[in-house]
Amino acid sequence: MSAVSADFNRALGTLDSSSVVTEVAERLLAAFTGGQMETGARLPSERTLAASLGVGRSAVREALAALEILGIVIVRPGSGTYLRGGASELLPRTLSWGLMLGEPRTRELVELRSGLEIQAAELAAQRISDEAIESLARHVAAMNANTDNFEAFKDADALFHREIAIASGNSVLEDILQSIRSLLRIWVDRGLRDEKHASLAAREHADIFEAIKSRDPVAAHKVMEQHMITASGRLLNDFPPPAD
Repeated sequence: MSAVSADFNRALGTLDSSSVVTEVAERLLAAFTGGQMETGARLPSERTLAASLGVGRSAVREALAALEILGIVIVRPGSGTYLRGGASELLPRTLSWGLMLGEPRTRELVELRSGLEIQAAELAAQRISDEAIESLARHVAAMNANTDNFEAFKDADALFHREIAIASGNSVLEDILQSIRSLLRIWVDRGLRDEKHASLAAREHADIFEAIKSRDPVAAHKVMEQHMITASGRLLNDFPPPAD
């Protein structure tokens, strides 16, 4: 373990078994603002943080997702999680927003994400560059090659959707979608359960790719809409039925 990681983990301390995700996020914030890490530094792995805090990895993952939406950390798929910088300046904003965690907001976020992903696909079909099409093709290939490797599959899935948002040419849409994905990250992770679901998702992404590659916004709308229906169903599978 590096010296930075050791110092950072000591600063975290351990949490009681009754602690919740909010406490994990608060402890991480305290460590960030206490000077244990420099701007741009890479955080210890989720496994290391979970062991240091005495909690499950899912609690750490959800806390990091909330801190990403608040602009305090940045998650780079395949690389790690990094301290964005200026955490002490962002602290009042963090406290005023709250950590925006938990199940009550999730259905609304899923609904909002669906509409925005559809719009992003439509715009991307009209504006995407040849280079971005090549990137999408690589992400689809990675998903097809990793239907039995869920971590690699989810990384490729995230990169695919982010590429579409970038290709939309609307930076506001891109930022909002990234924020929503960060908040939903823990639920997305839980939604991918087996190779059958992964294979179905891979086929849906291939259909989206073909529509965007053909630069057909109507087709892109249709296939992304269908993907959002099935993806949202997987994500919300464990939730109780909505109240009437």
